[in-house]
Amino acid sequence: MKIKLSTLACIATIGCITGISTATAEENLWVYAKGSDTRPEGSFEIKASDIFRTGKASSDYDFHELRVEAEYGITDRLTIGVEAIFFDHNYEVFDQDLEPYIETQGGPGSRYNDTAFGGYELSTKYNILSPYKDGLGLSLMFGYEKRNKYRLDGADIDQDSYVFTTFFQKNYLDDTLTVVLAPKFEFEKRRSPGVFEEELSVDISAGISYRFKPRWFGGLEFRHQSDYLNPREDGVFDPELQRTQFSLSDLTLNVGSQHQRGNYFGPTVHYALQKWWATAGALYQFDGDGRAPGVSNTQGKNFDEHERWHFGLSFGWEFGEEAEHDDNLFSSLTN
Repeated sequence: MKIKLSTLACIATIGCITGISTATAEENLWVYAKGSDTRPEGSFEIKASDIFRTGKASSDYDFHELRVEAEYGITDRLTIGVEAIFFDHNYEVFDQDLEPYIETQGGPGSRYNDTAFGGYELSTKYNILSPYKDGLGLSLMFGYEKRNKYRLDGADIDQDSYVFTTFFQKNYLDDTLTVVLAPKFEFEKRRSPGVFEEELSVDISAGISYRFKPRWFGGLEFRHQSDYLNPREDGVFDPELQRTQFSLSDLTLNVGSQHQRGNYFGPTVHYALQKWWATAGALYQFDGDGRAPGVSNTQGKNFDEHERWHFGLSFGWEFGEEAEHDDNLFSSLTN
């Protein structure tokens, strides 16, 4: 797995700045999946993550999605967050029918290598039920995301996304075993030269994690990601596909054809100290499909909008006087 030195330097710098904190967080036990927990009132947390996606069917493709996030607990139930997103692409695509990569890299035989600011996300998460008090954890999150770079190839775009996520969490065996399910729906409007897309993106993540020794958690994670749309290119829709349309003002939604899908599965490991935590994981695409047979699909996998492997690495640092009341809970969970 290739981890850029600049990525590690960024994470280490944040760690030095926030290393004086006095508590830890248990939310990110997996790469994508998250539980229903919200921040304690008055507490603050910094997170830094790198999800490294690599491997196409016949291409040299590496992509780092780097995120730096700050979360603050307004109340014990309500958390707000702001996140900066950076993209690092380094690829050479050989299949001339595989767009938009060929065009972005400048044609066959060329390589695209660029690091850029990809956008930002604002979010608010509200907890309804607690897995510790109510037996089942339930939280709702709404987010707004602005993108000026395309995740797949790094090209310039103008994208607005409205994100709705539900978090379910169930704990077993005196809170040593955690099971979560997090369905997420993104309503995206994306514009690029000659192309307009209204897209429904479905992202369903699930995870199970077990504390097998003090401070150490081992787990498994599943992720499904799919898109529903009919892109309009040069003013023309594909007549064989249904169009996705939505309007937040009058709450209308028409779900179009499934453009692609990818399913991933793999192990995760989490380590927590009182001042910080770290999580790592590796997810493999075991199944995928797409609307363009022969281009999107290879041996039952999708390599148009998906990759063979996703490697995740994240760190979190928590601080603030209001977070110190969680020290006893931390001791009970990790010892």
